[in-house]
This record gives sequence, C-alpha cells and structure tokens, in this order.
Amino acid sequence: MGKPFLLDKVAIVTGASAGIGRATALALAECGADVVLAARNVVALQETALQIEGLGRKALVVPTDVTQQVQVEGLVNQTMAEWGCVDILVANAGQYIRSACADLSMPILIESMAVNFYGQVYSVLAVLPNMLAKRSGHIVLVSTMDAQTPIPPDAPYVAAKSALRGFGEVLRQELYNTGVNISMIYPGRVDTAMIDHLKFHWISAKISPEYVARAIVKAIRYRKSRVMIPPQTMILYYLTVFTPKLADLAARVFRLEGWED
Repeated sequence: MGKPFLLDKVAIVTGASAGIGRATALALAECGADVVLAARNVVALQETALQIEGLGRKALVVPTDVTQQVQVEGLVNQTMAEWGCVDILVANAGQYIRSACADLSMPILIESMAVNFYGQVYSVLAVLPNMLAKRSGHIVLVSTMDAQTPIPPDAPYVAAKSALRGFGEVLRQELYNTGVNISMIYPGRVDTAMIDHLKFHWISAKISPEYVARAIVKAIRYRKSRVMIPPQTMILYYLTVFTPKLADLAARVFRLEGWED
C-alpha cells in the first residue's frame, strides 16, 4: 500500500467547525495532511481537532473571523510559525444569506460580501506569497452552483459567491505556470444547518458535506480547475447557458428556491 498522497502536507481549512469545512478537514487528514482549523466556534474546532488526532495527524486550532483581515493574516502567520509553510488552502467559510432584491438592504448585502467574498480573498492574499515563493500549493475556493445558475431569492448570497467565482477564475489564469493550482468548487444544495429548514426538488436535492469533501480531495489530487456537483445540477447549468428563459421556467416550476420543511 502506497503512502497517503498528502502525507505531511499542511492544509488550512476555513469554516472548519461544521459542514463542508469539518468534513474536508477530516478527509484531508485521512489523506495524510496536518490541518489548521479556522472558524469562530472554538469548541466545535476542538472537537474536529480531536477527530483529526484520532486519525494520527496533527491539528492546529486557530479561532478566526474571516471577515477581519487582520485575523486571517494572523491565522496564516501562526501556521507559518508552527509548521513553516502552507501547502493547501480550502477557503470554505460562508453564510447562507437570503433576501429578495426588492427587500434588500445594504447592511445585508455588505454582511454577505464580507463573509462569502472578502473573507475568502483575505485568505488567498495571505497564503499566496508563501506558495509563490516555493512554487507549489493548491487553493480551493468553495463557491456554489447558484453562482453559475442564480436562483431567487438569494440575491446577497449569489452576488457574493458570483464575485468569488470571478475572482477565482481570473486567479487561476494568472497563476498559470507558477506551480500554484486553483480549484473552484460549485456544489448544489448541501445538507447543513444553514438550509436545514428547507426542502428541494431532486434537481437541486441536498448532498452531504462528506460528498463535497470527497470532491474537494479529488480536485486537489487531480488538479481539477472546476468541479460542479452533484451531476444533476448540470441540467440547469446547461439550460442557463443555452436557453436562459427555459432555465427560468424550470426554476419556477420545480421551486428550486426550496420550500419550508
């Protein structure tokens, strides 16, 4: 049996206290990585750290509010001080913030941009110098399929995640031939506490955080640029690209915005 493909690599995972972040942190540890866990919920991070240590890997808990650039820079500085480098960044921290456009207030939009866009950009800017200097590294940006096929009434969330999509796609092209790889992850509805109260049609059925984590690990292993999951979300994606009006109709007919459980 060969050695784990991420043996002794150092990974930072933001939003690691629950959901996709926690599942990804554990999946990376199973592949041999030591993991830095970042989020605001210290107790939950410590629980994740214990699980990672149970897998025989090291975990570093760094309480972090990604909306505060100084805290994100502190996260990376502490990682460098403890372990000397950053090999992988999974920028996953996010918050599902809904509002119809007509009801949207600027504070709500600003809040969504802060956590779903700026927080991820802060993380990238903080790790990039080290990765470029050693000409290796992998950055994973977790967006959403809503950034490819927007669904109402998610205006603040879609706006921020669409900004992240644009940033990440440009970043990938700029980093060509630098040794630093970028993977954009576009999951559909993920079964987390953020949307626990909502039900969805099978086209947009909920998937588990572990499903997304496996896709992230696969993207790192095979240096995938863009991952859209689950497969059925591609139906609406192609409708949006080729027949936007039909995509809009499908969103209304199948109530892809979800409904109360």
